[in-house]
Amino acid sequence: MSDDDARGGSGDFVRSLDRGLAVIRAFSNERDLLSLADVAKITHLSRASVRRALLTLETLGYVGSRQNRFYLRPRVLDLGYAFLSSSSRIDIVQDHLRRLSARIGESVSACEYDDGDVVYVARAAAETIMPIRLGIGRRLPAFCTSTGRVLLSEFDDAALDEYFRTYPREKLSPATIVDEQELRERIAEVRQQGWSLNNQEVDLGARSVAAPVIGSDGRYVSAVNISVSTSRVSVEQLVADYLPQLLDATRAMSADLALLDRRKTYE
Repeated sequence: MSDDDARGGSGDFVRSLDRGLAVIRAFSNERDLLSLADVAKITHLSRASVRRALLTLETLGYVGSRQNRFYLRPRVLDLGYAFLSSSSRIDIVQDHLRRLSARIGESVSACEYDDGDVVYVARAAAETIMPIRLGIGRRLPAFCTSTGRVLLSEFDDAALDEYFRTYPREKLSPATIVDEQELRERIAEVRQQGWSLNNQEVDLGARSVAAPVIGSDGRYVSAVNISVSTSRVSVEQLVADYLPQLLDATRAMSADLALLDRRKTYE
């Protein structure tokens, strides 16, 4: 898409805002210090558009710069704070994550589906030696994550067809499955059993198991996973010892969210 193409074909679409948000999204844990050329390459925007966006964001305090490289400033957190602070749902999930993590001594996370990815919306990290940085707001491809396959398992055939037509699949590790037919089989298996196992498809040395949190309408609100080190926890142990505790926690989250919805109905 060129800089002058309007997404969605709406006259109300603000292209400059779209560019500014694209520039912010260019930064990540692995890309925390970027040049103007770097941002232009990542966003597929012209250097002139990127320059205007970066200088505007710097003036507003969202971006800093040193030696012709740019970085996000803490003020960017304000953009997500409204969502997190206003959501009783996130508070409920976060409380359950803390308790589950304390019981099992492992890191647990909650993710929601967004535009082909899963986004981390809550997390309770255990003090382990796992070198994985998965903060709130981190995005990973849905097709290769345990939480992503849980959320994709709720898609009907048409939605799943559209997903595979729309989103690319790149290997994040040598173990990442990218074949569409095999992925469809894995997703169908998750749909049948109600949980998903990931074995080093995102990071070598890490495996996880995930299950859905279900809203009062029966739809999946989010997916929660337990992440462990392959050096400490085998696949068999993950399924036999950790999965039952995960399922207990997600059922409790689902019940609390249903109660929250009922309370809001009466207010």
